[in-house]
Amino acid sequence: MIHLVSRIGVIALLVVSTMTASAQATGPVEIIRNTTATLFELVNDNRSAYESDPTRLRCDIRDILLAQIDVVYSGRLVLGRSGRGLSRDKVVEFSNALSDLLIGRYADGLLEFQTRDQIEILPLAGDNTERMTRVRTRVRLDNGEQAPVDYVFHFTEGQWKIFDVIVEGISYVATFRNQISEEIRSTGFDATLERLKRGEIEIKIDD
Repeated sequence: MIHLVSRIGVIALLVVSTMTASAQATGPVEIIRNTTATLFELVNDNRSAYESDPTRLRCDIRDILLAQIDVVYSGRLVLGRSGRGLSRDKVVEFSNALSDLLIGRYADGLLEFQTRDQIEILPLAGDNTERMTRVRTRVRLDNGEQAPVDYVFHFTEGQWKIFDVIVEGISYVATFRNQISEEIRSTGFDATLERLKRGEIEIKIDD
């Protein structure tokens, strides 16, 4: 299950990471649709270079990705009650460290995906608002099965940005919050932050 979710999570990074300012003028579904092709083209055009230099892959993902996700908002959600009383600088530092963890975790599996045809984007359904809009997709796995991957957007400062990804019903924000909260209760925020920055905390996703 952990490997499956990790591989699907790579698709999550792929889809969201080239949402340019012009794309933000469209809705979340269009953003997902328009950027999927761009990201797979990037990976395919540079596959050999990325295979020989994984660091370059991580850098390319980072340069594109962080400007398009509401990193600090996601970080605040992950912290939950553990973030009460923290300064904005501390929250930003935590959010950036969490982003580094995610980028490092999924970059290594990125090259396993070959084509944008592995993703089916579904029409919007249910109640969607600027505060929260959920875009549903289905990712075709190597065994032919499809796994649900949903992207949760909100509209902030004139842009649609993703703040959570839900893979097979598992929210990344909720999963991280549960485990990070345990770390903070056990060792305190500052110690948890330092361990996170050193890459010593591994978020586990169970069945």
